[in-house]
Amino acid sequence: MGKETEQEQFWRGNFGDEYVDRCRGEAALASRFSLWSKILQTCRPIKNVTEFGANIGLNMRALHALLPEAKLHGVEINAKAAAELKSLGFVDVEEGSLLDTAPKQKSDLAFTCTVLIHINPSELPRAYAQIANASRRYVVICEYYNPVPVEINYRGHNERLFKRDFAGEFMDAHPEFKLRDYGFVYHRDPNFPADDFSWFLMEKN
Repeated sequence: MGKETEQEQFWRGNFGDEYVDRCRGEAALASRFSLWSKILQTCRPIKNVTEFGANIGLNMRALHALLPEAKLHGVEINAKAAAELKSLGFVDVEEGSLLDTAPKQKSDLAFTCTVLIHINPSELPRAYAQIANASRRYVVICEYYNPVPVEINYRGHNERLFKRDFAGEFMDAHPEFKLRDYGFVYHRDPNFPADDFSWFLMEKN
């Protein structure tokens, strides 16, 4: 385990605690149900799932309903969020950073959802390797897309939010994964709005 990055410290601390309280609500949960029903419709049966950066479990709750027999694993850096995730009762939780923490066993599906955008760009190769190593078949990356890397001011903070072609970089680094499907979630969707992120489903050869 190397020296913790500024971004990891940021999300482990007070800002991460505040984020937990902002990410609640039935509307947000409904959007995740809609998202995952689209992503999973072309997948073969999935028996286990790993989410890196699971927070309080919006994705895990949606996946538990859609895949009731699947074993769910969540990695979460923020202690407050990890405690709430554990309280759901159906997620095996590892408290730690995406960069150095993962379940011992591979899952059929490993994914991130608006997590890579907050990783120090110099550490992305390590993040991609963690995700690839955690999956035996599918990887899903749901992040803010941009064709070239850019940094965005995030609630008054610099070097805390980045946009780029995460999925493209992931496939370049791990060519055993090929693009299977992709889509976009729009903040003005009349029924299931979300935060303008793109999702990419990749399958291992």
